[in-house]
Amino acid sequence: MRVRDLDVKDITEAVRELCITANYDLPRDVYDALVAACAAEESPVGREVLEQLVENADIAARDRVPICQDTGFAVVFAEVGQDVHLVGGTLADAVDEGVRRGYGDGYLRKSVAQEPAHARRNTKDNTPAILHTTLVPGDKVRLTMMAKGGGAENMSSLNMLKPSQGWAGMSQAVVDTVSRAGSNPCPPVIIGVGIGGTIDEVTLLAKKALLRDVGSTHPEARVAAMEDELLERINALGIGPQGLGGRTTALDVFIEEMPSHIASMPMAVNVQCHAQRHKTVEL
Repeated sequence: MRVRDLDVKDITEAVRELCITANYDLPRDVYDALVAACAAEESPVGREVLEQLVENADIAARDRVPICQDTGFAVVFAEVGQDVHLVGGTLADAVDEGVRRGYGDGYLRKSVAQEPAHARRNTKDNTPAILHTTLVPGDKVRLTMMAKGGGAENMSSLNMLKPSQGWAGMSQAVVDTVSRAGSNPCPPVIIGVGIGGTIDEVTLLAKKALLRDVGSTHPEARVAAMEDELLERINALGIGPQGLGGRTTALDVFIEEMPSHIASMPMAVNVQCHAQRHKTVEL
């Protein structure tokens, strides 16, 4: 099969645009979920907060300004076709340059600090990006940029459970994570849950789960039932929009799983705020 050349300059420009649009435009599925939550929320205060979140998204899209002041760490998922030959530089450098330009041109807050245990000096361009690369069939490159804010990321958790704890222990750990988080991740939240694998893979699974559309159903009925159970339990906590009370603590829960070692039961929870910012492009 013929190999297709792709100049990394195209990747840089694509990432630049993704950084800006992800921070200005709330995905349609998330926006529609907030509108639906406004109609369903029983708490007057919670309903008012949800209406303000919808208005905020409208203003950001109309005036081309960030949805939130925390414009996040740039997390980029790159699915690279095995029949693509990148020319003109490396993928990582191209992505970082795109983030550098996007966060500058879009007037987005730079939130990355180097030497985190000591100096904590801002890198001043929001690099380096977090880059997850997967080799896939074909001759295309699919890029997804997620702007991951610190408030929600800080509330996430990794749980190395005992196999004997089973789904009951796992589901309780998810609910406990959200309960401890309270208002900190700016609810209503979206919850990504990773199950299985290893300590590194399970956290990636949880973050990838957040890329699903709000309102979507897992193709496996068993997992879909687990997601529904968790969503119901989380919304019964009463935390509500922005922690001010109500039934809308989470918009959705997504689970991704893979096999694990017979002696292990890793489970990670990646918490995302109501501003679930991500955009995708294919080159």
